[in-house]
Amino acid sequence: MSIRLFMVQKLHEILSKAGRGGSLPGTLALKMDPEFLSRFHMPDKVILVTGTNGKTTTMNLIAEALKANGLSVLCNHRGDNLNVGLATALAAGSNDRYEIQADAVVLEVDELTLYREFHRLHPTALVITNFFRDQLDRAGELETIIRKIMELTENFEGDLILNGDDPNSLRLADHAKKARVHCFSMAETIKSRNISDEASEGKFCPRCGRPLIYDFYQYSHIGRFRCPYDGFGKIRPDLYVDRVNFDNETFRADGFTYHSFINSGYAIYNCAAVLCLLKALGLNLPAANEVFKTYKLKEGRNEVFNLSSPCTINLVKNPTGANEVMKYITAQPMDKNICIFLNDNDLDGTDISWIWDAHFERLNDPLIHTIVCSGQRAYDMALRLKYEGLEDRIRVIEDSRDAIAWLDDQKMESFVIATYTALHPTRGILSRQARRHRS
Repeated sequence: MSIRLFMVQKLHEILSKAGRGGSLPGTLALKMDPEFLSRFHMPDKVILVTGTNGKTTTMNLIAEALKANGLSVLCNHRGDNLNVGLATALAAGSNDRYEIQADAVVLEVDELTLYREFHRLHPTALVITNFFRDQLDRAGELETIIRKIMELTENFEGDLILNGDDPNSLRLADHAKKARVHCFSMAETIKSRNISDEASEGKFCPRCGRPLIYDFYQYSHIGRFRCPYDGFGKIRPDLYVDRVNFDNETFRADGFTYHSFINSGYAIYNCAAVLCLLKALGLNLPAANEVFKTYKLKEGRNEVFNLSSPCTINLVKNPTGANEVMKYITAQPMDKNICIFLNDNDLDGTDISWIWDAHFERLNDPLIHTIVCSGQRAYDMALRLKYEGLEDRIRVIEDSRDAIAWLDDQKMESFVIATYTALHPTRGILSRQARRHRS
């Protein structure tokens, strides 16, 4: 029995009983033993989920879908995706001999952490959601991230699940010669567009460098693309989604109709990634339908708190995510207020220039009454909105508690948009405010 493992597990147990999660046990473990992650005896199925947007949701959906197939699963369900979070999750699910007590391990892994820890985790499947520009000061240019992951997958012999409608993801297939590559794709929908005015990091063919031709866009650079010179983008998807019906929140895949957990294209892509993985593993796909129908987003992903009127909070950290959240908010047919929390700590990315690439002009909607700017860079956010002609709706309230109290006092439905380090403190404030209304 390892004394180090025992100490880490005890610390996790004590913190859990106190209602505290976090990665402190994993931090302790890696300080005592830098090779801690490589000590674990993994089960036959080790699935890693990475990419820019949708990692946490996709990982949790995969875990629930595997459970629906009768497997026991260990996962980092809160999305603690750095090495210390992974160490905490594995220690919590291990016996005293480093043997994981589950049929499958499903881990969300940060893109940079994936590069550093991939071989220690012994993955049998890797799921890539998408790649967008994100946290340039920490991660570097998008090309840097993709090239690092190319290095990892060059000799990977497991199942590689790729978004076939994302050129940045699909390009990995050219280099993963030993992997079993599986792609998912979605047909044109009523919300698809022939042109895109959003940030498009996938404009050029990675093989020849010429511009890609798009038949349609789903959002940002995600869509049906092709290179007329070398054939990049011509795929036969292993999992193809069609008959997307946004009125009744359904879609079809492999002849079966599924219900989406959110009425949006990006949510359906999350579901498609799950189904593509299940198909690659030879598991029952329709078993996932009950998961999709009943799955409740949490931890700041479309999470609703009942104040004087409902308040929905969403995490944003890059232009594409912000654009999709704003599309969702403006699609809601009621009068509403919005509060944007913008921080610039290391985990947010200290470079906040990304807000100038997001389409905040979408908030120029008559149903949006006031946009509260809060957080460490509240005035930067206010300036960004002023350039979109929204100065008559801007209200700066730097203190987060005061900002939420103001929203509550308006007795109008509201939406909160928060960057990473603002998310959990704001959720705490919303939770306490909601409890006051229940008591």
